[in-house]
Amino acid sequence: MGIGKNFLYSSVLTVSNYLFPFILYPYVLRTLGVENIGVCDFVDSIINYFVLFSMLGISIVGVREIAQANVDKDRLNSVFTSLIVLNACTTIIAVIGLVFAVYFIPALGAYKEMLFIGIIKLVGNFLLIEWFYKGIENFKYITIRTVAVKTAFLISVFVLVRNASDYKVYYFCYAMMYALNAVINCLYASKIVRFSINKLQFLPLIKPFIIMGVYLILTSMYTTFNSAYLGFVCSTTQVGYYTTASKMFTLLLAIYTAFTVVMLPRMSALLAQNRKEEFKALIEKSVDALLCVSVPIIVFSVIFAPELIAFIAGDGYEGAINPARVVLPLVFIIGYEQILVIQTLMPLKKDKVILTNSLIGAIVGVSMNVLMVKTLQSTGSSIAWLLSEIAVLISAQYYVRKYHEIKFPFKKLFVNVIAYVPCVALLYALTTLTNMTLMGTLTIAAVILIVYVAGVQYVWLKNEVFMQVVKRSVAVINIKSGKV
Repeated sequence: MGIGKNFLYSSVLTVSNYLFPFILYPYVLRTLGVENIGVCDFVDSIINYFVLFSMLGISIVGVREIAQANVDKDRLNSVFTSLIVLNACTTIIAVIGLVFAVYFIPALGAYKEMLFIGIIKLVGNFLLIEWFYKGIENFKYITIRTVAVKTAFLISVFVLVRNASDYKVYYFCYAMMYALNAVINCLYASKIVRFSINKLQFLPLIKPFIIMGVYLILTSMYTTFNSAYLGFVCSTTQVGYYTTASKMFTLLLAIYTAFTVVMLPRMSALLAQNRKEEFKALIEKSVDALLCVSVPIIVFSVIFAPELIAFIAGDGYEGAINPARVVLPLVFIIGYEQILVIQTLMPLKKDKVILTNSLIGAIVGVSMNVLMVKTLQSTGSSIAWLLSEIAVLISAQYYVRKYHEIKFPFKKLFVNVIAYVPCVALLYALTTLTNMTLMGTLTIAAVILIVYVAGVQYVWLKNEVFMQVVKRSVAVINIKSGKV
């Protein structure tokens, strides 16, 4: 399949990964309530750590090894079998470790039933073999299967999860989504590759399998670690507040993440061709696009955090407002990290630098959690996440400037922030009106923001990326209307 079609299917998959949660989260948050959604997220954060240890670096190493072996059928069979057996060993160890943890750690024993449900997800991740399909570049299959299974999961939740006491049913449906994906994948893979114990190749795989696994585990120490630690130190209710805030942030970041996915192949190609000036020009455009999207999103979301939380989650989630306001600047910070890491360091193949960034983030994240979470609870988790991402950004910026002399856009950021000061005053004034409905307030505020953004970006800041989008949109409208 051609690169263009692979990219199309990959883009559809990326969009679906954010679209389904956008449809599902409001219903689940309202139906289960903050305490029960906190239980589900706490249990899932524990399961995710065992998944990390069971999978280690296979999501990265597997794709690379399968892609290299795909030209030779016998070698493909051998590499596939070696990876499966290696991954089976770590998964068995992870399952045994989880069972021991449930019986010997009192804080986990209270959630024994749900953690055992989580074993379905743990084993399902092992049999998912997503790395195999990415390695053979069968993005069409991945996309169709994922969308179909997620649709089935969505329907099952709407049908089976009817009240707060159904939180175990919800988590079972969630775990079964992985199991169903795994069964379909294994059946389909049997038509492409053969399980063969001849010529197993473990030794060349073990080192990168462990190294990449350490990288992913370190990354998790300033992302998913927060929920697990918060659940141990505080309560599942606080986990519910924190995860609600982080889910709102994830939905907002998705707007820019889609752009990053589009840019990555192009950046790699330019570096491969040594077209450094064009590479830097695209980095500038990426920064302009990020500022155009992130600053107004942060302004709007910080001001209307209470209304957005109420709209997405309903009543009972007021405790998520402050954590949400703390993490919202991450829309810019992580967006800029994506420019530094995904668009710059990855194409440059600076794997050790990326590992160093993750180690710094992990140290800051864990230490800040220990220092602040017991006192500040979910807000402390949000601050820890914010500080760890800032540390990663500073580290990544240091190396990117070292290799490509690309500096942090202080001037552009300052000008964009100043440009939205009048908008902040206007939107804040809107919050003082008490005779408007929730939907009415958000709708009017969104319209004001969109009009303001268009005026500022086109007239004052003259954002090149925004101006190109507007001109192309006008051209398309003219063509469709028969004016051109």
